[in-house]
Amino acid sequence: MAQPHVIVVGTGPAGVRCAETLVAAGLTPTVVDEGRRDGGQIYRRQPEGFKRSYAKLYGSEAKKAEDLHCSFEAIRPKVDYRPETLAWNVTANKLHVLHDGNHTAALSFDALVVCSGATDRLMPVEGWNLAGCYSLGAAQIALKSQACAIGRRVVFMGTGPLLYLVASQYVQAGATVLAVLDTSRFSQRVRALPALAVRPGLLLKGIALNRILRKAGVAVHSGITPLRITGAAATGVQGVTVLDGNGSERNFDCDAVALGYHLRAESQLADLARCEFQFDSESRQWLPKIDRDGRSTISGVYLAGDGAHLLGADGAEAAGSLAALAVLSDLGQPPSPDQMPRLRRTLDKMDRFRRGLIKAFPWPHAQAAALPDSAVVCRCETITAGELRRVVNDMGGSEMNRAKAFSRVGMGRCQGRFCGHAAAEVVAHAAGIPIEMVGRLRGQGPVKPLPMAALENPGAANV
Repeated sequence: MAQPHVIVVGTGPAGVRCAETLVAAGLTPTVVDEGRRDGGQIYRRQPEGFKRSYAKLYGSEAKKAEDLHCSFEAIRPKVDYRPETLAWNVTANKLHVLHDGNHTAALSFDALVVCSGATDRLMPVEGWNLAGCYSLGAAQIALKSQACAIGRRVVFMGTGPLLYLVASQYVQAGATVLAVLDTSRFSQRVRALPALAVRPGLLLKGIALNRILRKAGVAVHSGITPLRITGAAATGVQGVTVLDGNGSERNFDCDAVALGYHLRAESQLADLARCEFQFDSESRQWLPKIDRDGRSTISGVYLAGDGAHLLGADGAEAAGSLAALAVLSDLGQPPSPDQMPRLRRTLDKMDRFRRGLIKAFPWPHAQAAALPDSAVVCRCETITAGELRRVVNDMGGSEMNRAKAFSRVGMGRCQGRFCGHAAAEVVAHAAGIPIEMVGRLRGQGPVKPLPMAALENPGAANV
């Protein structure tokens, strides 16, 4: 009997562990990856010829990165690996991909496991559209893929563990980090300690990152309120102005800023597959609805990792393995009795830690209400906070897709990935309604721009 066609999208922590579990059960999954090499964003590999050590490249995450890379190398001959292949749409039992930069194909599947990961969650600040302002992920990509910093004097601003991880990676790489500016207050982290203590090793690692920064002479400020990024169109970023925790205005002269406020799920493929979504009131974002093993509301479509439930890299590994076991069970290959319960317990503990992180490093949604009308919210289309408020007040656009139609917010190259959450907060405040009533931007294919020529060069539609 022919093997079932199982496709895994992504080779980050969730994708690699999912493929590894499927291979161990005797299957040969197709592994589709937009990247040139495995590892995903968190464990992105350096190009061939680069000789930086794992310790220099990944800092405190070096051992985990090396282990994941070695795991994928071990199974690579046993999977149908398709790097540099963009998964851009999902229709009934078909995954549509772009490969070789110019050819499309429709891959049939009996089971599809989407391990699409997450991207930076960003809150705009006046001036963030200047050259030299990057997301935390982009700053990390520059360091890992090009072995360079985003500037000579860099300020990291936002909140969450990734803020400190990337800043410390820059310090260990020899870059000049001027300051780390955190919108969360120290008291919020103290109150979250009981929940964070369920993973003491990770909690201690976070404390260690803070010590690395302070030992390197990096100014670390908590409870700040971003006011503006200063500079000019011709010269780019020249500084950052904030209110410190005591309410005093402070200026930091720099030539680059890295911004980030936790993560947002990369859920477009789940949306295109017609999976149901539900609003997570704690993190104030819409997430795909899954059962505890990763099954979506659409038969044959499974979701694992940060693309469905934001539990970080460790949680993504466990979720990837669990989703693979769910696939095998649904295909008539039930796992051993203890495998799934063990992984479920692991994810339950990580979810408690996730809730602690939300309390310790809250999404600063109130900043959206304080944005001046002139502040750009959507960088792709240059849509300001004032324009969004006008759409609400003068045109009745208090639902995100209506606001999008009236203003073009979220219609640019990123399709709302980087502006959608903040734009929804602006709209909700202007309309005086709860954020969940604003809804979410609906996904449309292609999830990323395709060359026009690709549609004229269809490839083979097989797995």
